[in-house]
Amino acid sequence: MENAQVWIDKAIDFTVEYGPKVLGAILIFIIGSWIIRKIMGFIRKGMAKSKYDESLQRFLLNLISWALKVVLILVVIGQLGVNVTTFAAVIAAAGLAVGLALQGSLSNFAGGVLIMIFKPYRIGDLIEAQGVLGVVKEIEIFTTKLTTPENKLAIVPNGAMANGNIINYTAEGKIRVDTVIGVGYDEDIKKTKEVLMEVLTSNPQVLNDPAPSVNVMELADSSVNFAVRPFCKPEDYWDVYFATYEGCKLALDKAGIEIPYPHEVQINK
Repeated sequence: MENAQVWIDKAIDFTVEYGPKVLGAILIFIIGSWIIRKIMGFIRKGMAKSKYDESLQRFLLNLISWALKVVLILVVIGQLGVNVTTFAAVIAAAGLAVGLALQGSLSNFAGGVLIMIFKPYRIGDLIEAQGVLGVVKEIEIFTTKLTTPENKLAIVPNGAMANGNIINYTAEGKIRVDTVIGVGYDEDIKKTKEVLMEVLTSNPQVLNDPAPSVNVMELADSSVNFAVRPFCKPEDYWDVYFATYEGCKLALDKAGIEIPYPHEVQINK
């Protein structure tokens, strides 16, 4: 009975001493969580009205949310009587250790932040970077996802994207399609140019401004090569590219203009 009474007394003392702190910590956590949700809702509405970039919105909202949660946890721990300064020092030391172990990830994180801020490309842009050509599908904090012309998903680290060369084909709103068509040396250059230009001007996906062009590019070994260069919207690039080659072949055949091809020389033994 005496042992039981001792334990009961200890439980009562513990409850009296720590009960209010635990109850206060629970109330602080509940009220703090509610306040954080309200703050995040307010910030989210403000960003929507300001028309922030979608990727930047996600990043900033996650960053602010985690920062507020960390502050709330520190307040709750302080309410329980734990030395917050010591706890923060432990978190900082752990963060340093994790940072040293994840230097590559931190580089990608920093690259993601730079991409969010300076916006060298956006979701939907056709870009070429790190040897990959594709449409930007998603910009995450560590990686950028591209959909290639073969409909493959390419995932490129943001560290490399931020520190490497990037060609954005969409940024200017117009892109030039470079094709080369060769005809025989006996063909009339003026007539050939007219036929090729007709192919370009009859394609509704080819832009009038800048105007398409057809020019003699090279006097090759067996052909006169023409630089056939229409402009189009970035999303129409491949349609115009393939239509130009097909249309030029059909138009030249119809006009009786020869497209030379390699001839094999047979030697009789």
